[in-house]
Amino acid sequence: MNTTIQDIFKALPQRFKADKAKDYQGIFHFVLETAQAQSIYFTVEIAAGKCTVSDALHGEPTCSIKSDTQTYLDIELGNTTAQEAILSGKINIDNLAEMMHFSKLFHRYSPAESHQALVGAASRKPTGGPLKGLKILDFTRLLPGPLATMMLADMGAEVIKIEAPNFYDYARDFPPHKGGESAGYLAFNRSKRSLSLDYTTPEGKAIILDMVKEADILIEQFRPGVMKKMGLDYESLQKINPKIIYVAITGYGQTGPYAQLAGHDLNYITLAGLLSGNQNEAPRIPIVQMADIAGGSYMSIIACLSAVYALQKTGKGQFVDVSMMDGVMPLSVNAKALQWMTGKNVQRDEGFLSGGLINYNIYPTKDERYIALGTLETKFWDKFCEIIKKPDWKNRMFEQDPAKSQAHKAELTALFKTQTASYWSEMGLEHDLLINTVYEQDEIDKDPQVIAREMVIEQEHPTAGKIKSIGVPLKFSETKATPSWAPPLLGEDTLAILTEAGLSPEMIQMLANKGVLKMQGEK
Repeated sequence: MNTTIQDIFKALPQRFKADKAKDYQGIFHFVLETAQAQSIYFTVEIAAGKCTVSDALHGEPTCSIKSDTQTYLDIELGNTTAQEAILSGKINIDNLAEMMHFSKLFHRYSPAESHQALVGAASRKPTGGPLKGLKILDFTRLLPGPLATMMLADMGAEVIKIEAPNFYDYARDFPPHKGGESAGYLAFNRSKRSLSLDYTTPEGKAIILDMVKEADILIEQFRPGVMKKMGLDYESLQKINPKIIYVAITGYGQTGPYAQLAGHDLNYITLAGLLSGNQNEAPRIPIVQMADIAGGSYMSIIACLSAVYALQKTGKGQFVDVSMMDGVMPLSVNAKALQWMTGKNVQRDEGFLSGGLINYNIYPTKDERYIALGTLETKFWDKFCEIIKKPDWKNRMFEQDPAKSQAHKAELTALFKTQTASYWSEMGLEHDLLINTVYEQDEIDKDPQVIAREMVIEQEHPTAGKIKSIGVPLKFSETKATPSWAPPLLGEDTLAILTEAGLSPEMIQMLANKGVLKMQGEK
């Protein structure tokens, strides 16, 4: 939509900084000539902390401004500066000091969308999935919360990702980038709507509180107490909506001596014992974020759906405290059970499922790759021994003598080094022997099982082009869950969401001019 000179002056009252005007009074006459040599007149009057605009000249002017309409439009839209226009003689101002004061009283003009465009944009909502109808306000960032809300959105929930214009999800800033968007952000934010709104301002907070009335779930990922300082804590919101489900994701939970400490995935998995068992070698950081995903993302999904079920039974919402350290501790259930039972710490190369068995282990191959041998049950190990023509190895799977076990492992290592990884994995497929090549990341996409299950999908992003992401892991027979759209640009749905909330285009424009919100993917 092309901006007209009438749009510029019509928006002045919304752009007016009343707090900057104080006791200032002034009358400004604008005489603007069109390309057809016709004059357009405006009077802008500032008095008593208000700004009024009329399309005729009246009153004794404090300052008079003469220009052609295109030059004034270019100044307002940032295509040229007032200084350049004055020096070139394209604009004439009889009281420059007053005009400079006038300019400081207004926010920069930002073109508003037409009301029809706002209505049209409102149609981007989930159309299917088992969670269709569920509305989630998402205040999370980085990985744990965003992955959880993306999976909920893929299953049909309407997820509104809320980011303040100057305090957005900083996953957007992490390299590498494609088309201005971070690989990390693109990986776990599809199927969501984006609202860029400064909820720390009175206007932004009022909009959030109004949205809470219609929401089912709010998910946040700040340290304990941060949302309370903004008046957006559970105690405040449940007074507005007693059925609200409030999920708070933190590293250590809302209570305990670590509650206010900073932390990341590495800290949580360290304290949960997931890097233990290193008697013979130093701990290594896993390539995957176990606490963020298993302790944060997955536990948050469980929290949401469990609380929704409870709401259906009791009619009450509730607060759910999700601690990533707590959530990741069940991953060490076997190791802890053995430690409690025996009083000994399980070592990585001794544990039943972590290297202690020769028939459940990882081995190098002839082509310097690795294969995983998963013949845990006797029937699979026995079949393997028969096929490799080593029937006398059948009784080796539960060897208790460490020295003999190491000798048996050395023989098996030598066997696997005689052939390539593909040879062994093909044998595993042919005879159902639980043998697989240890994949690198670039091999996963080509696996026929991954392809058949649609676990790698491709979407078209408005700036990044074609992007890939991991598909939906749950397959529903009646309410198919499927990704809706590519990750949104920052504020891409702001106009539509606020229009649905009942804000007029003029009010939206005023909030944009004040910096309370951003639209159309601006950063």
